[in-house]
Amino acid sequence: MRTASNIAAILFVGIILGLVGRTLRQRSAPAGPGPEEVVYTAEVAPGEEPRVTDSSEIANDEVVHPPEDEAWLSRFELTERSGELVKSEDLLGQPYVVSFFFTTCPSVCPQQNQKLKELQERFRGEGVKFLAISVDPERDTPEVLRQYAARFGADKDQWLFLTGDLTYIRRIGAEIFQQPIDKGFHTEKFVLVDPKGKIEGFYSWPESRQMDKLESAISEML
Repeated sequence: MRTASNIAAILFVGIILGLVGRTLRQRSAPAGPGPEEVVYTAEVAPGEEPRVTDSSEIANDEVVHPPEDEAWLSRFELTERSGELVKSEDLLGQPYVVSFFFTTCPSVCPQQNQKLKELQERFRGEGVKFLAISVDPERDTPEVLRQYAARFGADKDQWLFLTGDLTYIRRIGAEIFQQPIDKGFHTEKFVLVDPKGKIEGFYSWPESRQMDKLESAISEML
């Protein structure tokens, strides 16, 4: 009888310890995305090869030191496809739409720039500009950007294609336009900036209703 009681006690203690251990493991395990969460990564359409296959391609071991007079960027200057320097101060007094892309992007970027082309046609000759900033500036030289812009009939005065140093462009994306970007990676957002240089909103171009709202917001600023 005593033996049976001892065995039952041992089993009970074992069960308790097992449950405690399981609870601790669950608490220590990193939480993954839930079933309704969207995980964002570089844009790769079904059947296509990923733009970046080796993390070393986007590794950046260079330490970045901000300018002494500007610890957090509030202005920028980049090179346009014409070779001319475009400064954020030059854009004041008119609204402009900012997007990030790269010319070798196989699927998302052409769709995104098609949306910009539609906006250009909608507001052709009116006081709004469109800025397409490359996230692969090593490849996207002014010459490459000129050829790419021609594919979309981009007006040289209204639709600007910009390039520069990748580290600097990373800072422009994060510190000025609140967009996480890296080499070959960007969001599906258009950033609308008002004539005073302040961000009015972020618009997801794949969403037709958001594009309608973007057109309305631009019209109100003109």
